[in-house]
Amino acid sequence: MATIRRFEDIQAWEKARQLVREVYRVSAVGKFQRDYGLRDQICRAAVSSMSNIAEGFARKTGREFARFLDVARGSAIEVQSLLYVSLDVGYISADEFKILHELADEVISLVSGFTTYLRRLRAERQ
Repeated sequence: MATIRRFEDIQAWEKARQLVREVYRVSAVGKFQRDYGLRDQICRAAVSSMSNIAEGFARKTGREFARFLDVARGSAIEVQSLLYVSLDVGYISADEFKILHELADEVISLVSGFTTYLRRLRAERQ
């Protein structure tokens, strides 16, 4: 595994950043932009995923980092749930839903893999 010197080097953070951009893009148009509650919640969840990866990186231990990654994963799953609401009320198309849901899946997968790695590394050191 390549050395990670900055949180920007973390692949999961970069993918979460992409998710944030896309969520903001689709929520800034049409009826979606006027549904302040849903728009703000889905944007906050996407930003939370990205931010918790960065904040976890700044922590002193792998255990703390893994805990923040758990929160990041939960936030990405929250985005997926809110995407269903967005689809069901007609704010996004089925194609937009599919793209965003899959992007969130990538974030979840990358974060999960990184969390597993950190916890395995910690267990091996004990």
